[in-house]
Amino acid sequence: LLGQILDQWFESEPLKATLATDAVIGAMASPHTPGSGYVLLHHVMGEMEGRRGAWGYVAGGMGALSQAIARAAAAQGAHIFTEKAVCQVLLGRDRRAQGVVLQDGTEVRSKLVLSNASPQITFLELAPQEELPKDFVQRIQQVDTRSPVTKINVAVDRLPSFLAAPNTHDGQPLPHHQCSIHLNCEGTHLLHHAFSEATDGHPSSRPMIELCIPSVLDPGLAPQGCHVVSLFTQYTPSMLAGGRPWDEQARNAYADTVFDCVEAYAPGFRASVIGRDILTPPDLERIFGLPGGNIFHGAMSLDQLYFTRPAASYSGYRSPIPGLYLCGSGAHPGGGVMGAAGRNAAQVALEDFKHL
Repeated sequence: LLGQILDQWFESEPLKATLATDAVIGAMASPHTPGSGYVLLHHVMGEMEGRRGAWGYVAGGMGALSQAIARAAAAQGAHIFTEKAVCQVLLGRDRRAQGVVLQDGTEVRSKLVLSNASPQITFLELAPQEELPKDFVQRIQQVDTRSPVTKINVAVDRLPSFLAAPNTHDGQPLPHHQCSIHLNCEGTHLLHHAFSEATDGHPSSRPMIELCIPSVLDPGLAPQGCHVVSLFTQYTPSMLAGGRPWDEQARNAYADTVFDCVEAYAPGFRASVIGRDILTPPDLERIFGLPGGNIFHGAMSLDQLYFTRPAASYSGYRSPIPGLYLCGSGAHPGGGVMGAAGRNAAQVALEDFKHL
């Protein structure tokens, strides 16, 4: 349990709770849930520019990372098709993957197919079911994809001014504006209570909030004097109590709760808001293809990691269909902006390609 680990190393409850957020980020779990310690390790085991455990902003927004990958691929001769949805993986007479079929009927032939989609989309929607072992299909169907995350993107006309560290008269960013700001994290018991509410089908009344202001470091993201604020919040259940849907009323009610919490730390925040975009778990699934809204394509729990990700005997990126590989967050080692699954899958696919 993460709580026990933190108790061994730290005395400050706010510090323990702040660290605990990385143990439950994107997970329908509390700091007291077995296995939560690994989720924390997963988020701090990496490094950036030689600094272990460090994180960074992508200049130009997260989409700029995709563009950089696209440019690198194009430089090597890759052809990139955008807004061309794939409807199925194409098999040859030898039952090997030999390309994909687009929704408009176009066939794109290839010797190998690597899927960055979730295991659910890859194997339950795109791959021919009759070519997959029944126990494999059952395992993919049973993957825990519960997600507690609601993301709220906010445009504001001035920097938030926090009671703990008020803004200066010139309104210039302060050091804390350049960091990840954790709210409602004064104690691990608050995180556990927020989790408990969501397990009963109710959005947290005092949700865990990670607030970032990327436009402080990347001014091109917003007009001069204005900023974009990213609110990563939890816990929100995919299905509300009583089977109620996430309609506009429910979405706005939860966002109002989040804004009330931010307002308590930074008076005047509400008045600074120009616009907001609310993405609940069903929205994340519908827009980005994240199963259940899960940012990792599946829970980072001990039963869904290492040799069982996405299924036992298929953690090596190869699938039951020869020539079809899984290279996204649903493969080992899981989610995160690190590219490890894609790099590993590419190496496996290249090795197989030599023998074709």
